[in-house]
Amino acid sequence: MSDDAQHLHPEAVARWELNGGTWRVSTVTQTSAAVELRRCDGGEVVDRLTLTQPRDLCWARTHALAHIQGDTVTHHPRSSQWSRDLGITAPIVCAPMGGVAGGALAHAVSRAGGLGMIGMGSAGSVAALERELAAFAAAHQAAGEDDADIPLPFGIGMVGWGIERDPEMFERALAARPALLSVSFGDWVSGRTPEWVTRARAMGIRTITQAATADEARAAEAAGIDSVVARGLEGGGHGDHREPLGSLLAEVIGAVSIPVLAAGAISTAADVRRVLDAGSAAAWVGTAFTACTESLVSPAAREVLIAAHGRDTRVTRVFDIALDRPWPAHFPERLIDTPFIVKWHGREAELAANEQAKQEFRAASAAGDFTVVPVDAGLGVDHITRVHPAAEVVRELTPVE
Repeated sequence: MSDDAQHLHPEAVARWELNGGTWRVSTVTQTSAAVELRRCDGGEVVDRLTLTQPRDLCWARTHALAHIQGDTVTHHPRSSQWSRDLGITAPIVCAPMGGVAGGALAHAVSRAGGLGMIGMGSAGSVAALERELAAFAAAHQAAGEDDADIPLPFGIGMVGWGIERDPEMFERALAARPALLSVSFGDWVSGRTPEWVTRARAMGIRTITQAATADEARAAEAAGIDSVVARGLEGGGHGDHREPLGSLLAEVIGAVSIPVLAAGAISTAADVRRVLDAGSAAAWVGTAFTACTESLVSPAAREVLIAAHGRDTRVTRVFDIALDRPWPAHFPERLIDTPFIVKWHGREAELAANEQAKQEFRAASAAGDFTVVPVDAGLGVDHITRVHPAAEVVRELTPVE
């Protein structure tokens, strides 16, 4: 039996209680990877739906619920096969930003038709992942949907050196069975296939990683990655800020045969249309979701984001050095300037040896003082003008055809 068929038939979701009847995954064939969903009433089969070539339960769920409601699944006209396979109807992925993208934001984005992701950055831990998975489940239950026991598709994102430091967090991520697993900022130079790729694919979980060059994208494809994100230098947060998105996206699409997503200051529907026209499978969006109602950032940080402009951002390692964060030097971050950042940018070695300056910065960080502590943001931060729900952001980003 294929990996897809195995993934489609876990006992935990073999029965779905919906609309007064029980829907059961009753058949998964080896030849066509087809699944038959049967709705029973008092033991009698009253309705059937056969899906051919299902990719996973999220995909099957989307089509089954539409069938129950007497409708068909309506995808955005520009939706790629990659989006359709994940069961999402809008070509939008919320990037797994650590400290921003928690369970509530992931649920809101997925419920609006995109793919929400839970981010575990440099401060990620098993406890943090458990908390955000619980928040996702709680948001789903609170939505009051008939299918509240059936999870929406969602993703989990981590950093390569983070899962090496905390393998238990990785095990918990696999156990959550996300529709998409993202692990970035690892080593693609060695040519070895990372264990996380092998483990995830063995469980039928789709994989993705960020690439800053065409060579990285080729190496990721050779290692068995299912899809890559072409991450332009315009993006906020950590990354290898080398090439602008426009040229990088064309290079990566030309270098690999797997789906390519686009990231880097994607802030409007016109931006999304442009990357889809260029051949991207979907838009990987970060900054546009940071000030959403459901994000993990504080009200004070949202105010900073609303007031900021792209010209106020800078790519630097000062934040990491001030907090002794273990990010590799070749992955600086784009953030909104503060006087502290301006003072120490270009003097990183001096800052690393200045314990008093670092202690003062830590105190400001603990107090949430954003006149000192920067907020990550990309060049598209100009388009954040208010705090609003993630569903509105998904709608505003989705091109009207």
